[in-house]
Amino acid sequence: MTSPVRMRPQHPESRRMDELLSTFSLVSAGRPADPDTSFTGVTLASTEVVPGDVFVAVPGLKVHGAAYAAQAVAAGAVAVLTDAVGAGECAHLDVPVLVAEDPRALAGPVAAWAYGTPATDLVTVGVTGTNGKTTTTYFVDAALRAAHALTAVLGTVELRIGEEAIESPRTTVEAPALQAILALARERGATAVAMEVSSHALALGRVRGLTFDVVGFTNLQRDHLDFHGDMEGYFRDKSRLFASGQARRGVVVVDDEWGRRLVEESPIPVESVSTHVGADVVADWTVVAADIGLDGVGSSFVLRGPDGAEHTAASPLPGLVNVSNAATAIVLAHAAGVDLDVAIDAVAHAHEIPGRMERVIERDERWPLALVDYAHTPDALVLALEAVRPITPGRLVLVFGSDGDRDQGKRPIMGEIAARLADVIVVTDENPRSEQPEAIRSAILDGVRAQRPDLTDVHEATSRAQAIRDALSLATPQDTVIITGKGHEPTQEIAGVFHRYNDRDVLQAAYAAGPDQRAEQHA
Repeated sequence: MTSPVRMRPQHPESRRMDELLSTFSLVSAGRPADPDTSFTGVTLASTEVVPGDVFVAVPGLKVHGAAYAAQAVAAGAVAVLTDAVGAGECAHLDVPVLVAEDPRALAGPVAAWAYGTPATDLVTVGVTGTNGKTTTTYFVDAALRAAHALTAVLGTVELRIGEEAIESPRTTVEAPALQAILALARERGATAVAMEVSSHALALGRVRGLTFDVVGFTNLQRDHLDFHGDMEGYFRDKSRLFASGQARRGVVVVDDEWGRRLVEESPIPVESVSTHVGADVVADWTVVAADIGLDGVGSSFVLRGPDGAEHTAASPLPGLVNVSNAATAIVLAHAAGVDLDVAIDAVAHAHEIPGRMERVIERDERWPLALVDYAHTPDALVLALEAVRPITPGRLVLVFGSDGDRDQGKRPIMGEIAARLADVIVVTDENPRSEQPEAIRSAILDGVRAQRPDLTDVHEATSRAQAIRDALSLATPQDTVIITGKGHEPTQEIAGVFHRYNDRDVLQAAYAAGPDQRAEQHA
């Protein structure tokens, strides 16, 4: 994984230590801070320290960040910002140790200040929700690029400024890294940024220090309950994006009860969007007609605005779920200052999005259509399978699994969905992490049996790559193979080890080998 340390301004401003102390009411423990000492960056990661940084040491789930302070200082950190517990662990260091009650909460504001509040010079759009964040963000970026000479997009897939991109370590990077990327974007001349904002990021303060111009909410479905506890906790953390001071205005999809509740409770002005045709929901923007298209490429729809005017629009991706994503992106971009007609045209022509209904093998006389999609929650799996069913002349062949060390309750639910909506199923591993892969597969198969007791057309594969090859060999040219769960992900985590792996690469290798080789491998 490429480190986001590359995504820093090349000419950072220098800040004085005494200004830091006075601006954020910090106290110095141990060695007094030299008021003339200056610093040029901020980081939470000891492995990403560059000379001149302030290292922020925060409590972790297992280890306090102060345990890595000596490593940070050796790499060139000129001061450590931590709490009282961390200060005790850093007493031996030969740099100033600055103490705050909650250093994690300060990391974003300190970094924003250190880098000269870069977001004030950028149009910033943030998107949250269980499903659709990545696709919606890329659609928004397409619209922003139609109105801005240079943009940045930050999220699950990549961190990109203009045409330069690196793999993203997580959906939303830590607050100091985010501010550094925004500063680099400004330095390079970018004027707009679209980014995904995860519930973890909101709970852990990764977007503190940033006030978004516009934020969006797509939906709330079951996921991450191992972290948030229950749906109420999940909603509470998602709602943080709509707090006063965190965003100026919002766009909320009201297709589920959580979106409707967010509209009622939001302390900032919001526009509502209803994307389910015929739904009895009053909204500012409404999708009043949709044609999902049988060509398997995209969908067209009609979006009615607050003034009653109706606009013909399109999504470049198939399925009603992407009508929702496209409509939401159009409203978000328009709220961010993009002309409505420009936004509609740009979204309709958005480039392919990695791992989101990504067509890897096209249907022909020898091959089935094969797609990769990130769907990894029960609702996302339903939407993905429903999206490809109308463009499938034959059978729908599904390859899927479920993550280890995550919400275990969704595994049998996803098994039931697969058995109900797919014709042929290949159950395999996703990211087992520290769990035994066979136990995860067994829980999925329990759900499959609830719908399909005899396990007809149900297969199990201990290797994800083999599962994909099996699915291709089972499929005819009239079938559609969809591989869900990992999407764009470039690695697979097994027993704590990250292995380079991508579903698209396996599909491409199988295609290059030819259909005869594919059949032999399965046999």
